[in-house]
Amino acid sequence: MNALVLALLAGGLTGLALDALGGGGSMLAVPAMIYLLGFSPAAATTAGLVVVTLTSVTALVTHARAGAVRWREGALFAAAGLVPAVIGGAVSGRLPAGVLAGAFAVVAALAAVRMLRPSATVRPDGVHVRTSRVARAGAGLGAVTGVLGVGGGFLAVPALVNVVGLRMRAAVGTSLLVITVNSLAALAARTGTSVDIDWGAVAPFAATAVLGAWDGRRLAAKVSAGALQRTFAVALLAVAAFMLADAVL
Repeated sequence: MNALVLALLAGGLTGLALDALGGGGSMLAVPAMIYLLGFSPAAATTAGLVVVTLTSVTALVTHARAGAVRWREGALFAAAGLVPAVIGGAVSGRLPAGVLAGAFAVVAALAAVRMLRPSATVRPDGVHVRTSRVARAGAGLGAVTGVLGVGGGFLAVPALVNVVGLRMRAAVGTSLLVITVNSLAALAARTGTSVDIDWGAVAPFAATAVLGAWDGRRLAAKVSAGALQRTFAVALLAVAAFMLADAVL
């Protein structure tokens, strides 16, 4: 099986993860572009943002139709991350390739550990949530999105549950709104940068990701959320370990 076929499979998994889990897909997309398509870390993070944006919009439509998107809370959370995402996107292009790849691997490992040890608790209805807490969480997510080229859903979902108080189904759908806004802001910051990207390779990757997003909700309905999350977390740990070993060796 050649690298392009593997990359297309990774694209499909990216879409499935984004739609079923509300995030995490870009944690597979960026390594796939680096190791299977031969992209530089800077090119992979930029192309990853394109893939994540297109896929998130697709998944957002399906979740919105099901009434699983909390627009007001999502807009507030996303707005707080706009400026950090733009700043992070501008900074990313100036970081050495090794630093960018290493940072991505560390964040991927932390995300996997977070998925394996869920501690999210839903706030009772009517409990007031401080706007400042929502703003801080949204700003942190925006910065991660801008620098590493990831949508940040792996952080957005638990934050939307723990900080904003959404139930899991609404948090997954709302995270897609946050991912879309942050990814667009980070992409805008990278416009005009001299990063060489093979769009001919990105297009089929993005297409399979979008197709995967259409089936994500059906997969989530057939497999328990816990099992799906644990499986993805193990795969993510393997990717992070490989990237860290490659950076060190």
